[in-house]
Amino acid sequence: MPLIRETVQLLVQAAGACHLPDDRRGLRDREWTALRFLARANRFSRTPTALADYLASTRATATQIVKALVDRSLVARRPSQRDKRSVVLCVTPQGERLLAQHDPTSSIATAVAALVAEDCLKLRNSLDTIVKRIATLLPRATAAPCRGCVFLRGDATGARSGRARPTAEYQCRLHRASITVQETALLCTSFEPLDDD
Repeated sequence: MPLIRETVQLLVQAAGACHLPDDRRGLRDREWTALRFLARANRFSRTPTALADYLASTRATATQIVKALVDRSLVARRPSQRDKRSVVLCVTPQGERLLAQHDPTSSIATAVAALVAEDCLKLRNSLDTIVKRIATLLPRATAAPCRGCVFLRGDATGARSGRARPTAEYQCRLHRASITVQETALLCTSFEPLDDD
């Protein structure tokens, strides 16, 4: 049991490195989280509703967060190509620069990058398992890369021809849309994990 408690404490300590005093570069913790999510989300998940789900907040709270980011020119609202009644939230170049230079999670990324590739992979896989187990105990909206989603269909390896197809497209069966190989690495709030069987 001491090993488990120590491990949990280390996870809490590492997560705490992201939570700095309010107003780091003028943004609160939740605004940083929203900006980071929008920068990594796929086109189906960059909506006010998806953001509210990701933040586990009300729509009103998410709207206030978006307003703060828009007022600072870090995020822009654009009409959705799929549904003209809704908007898509896009991180602006100024928002991208702010994330690149001052994201509070950078210290964790630097520490993880210092690990040997094998240790980094083990850490990622262990944390993935922990997050999945927590999700079964505390169900809430999650976001994960499309590449492990049950709705993803396609093969970008070029298995039929024996050659890789760098521009190959996948299909999202939920959104009934083509997505590129690059998009499969982006976060999606409609994510449903593949069965481990």
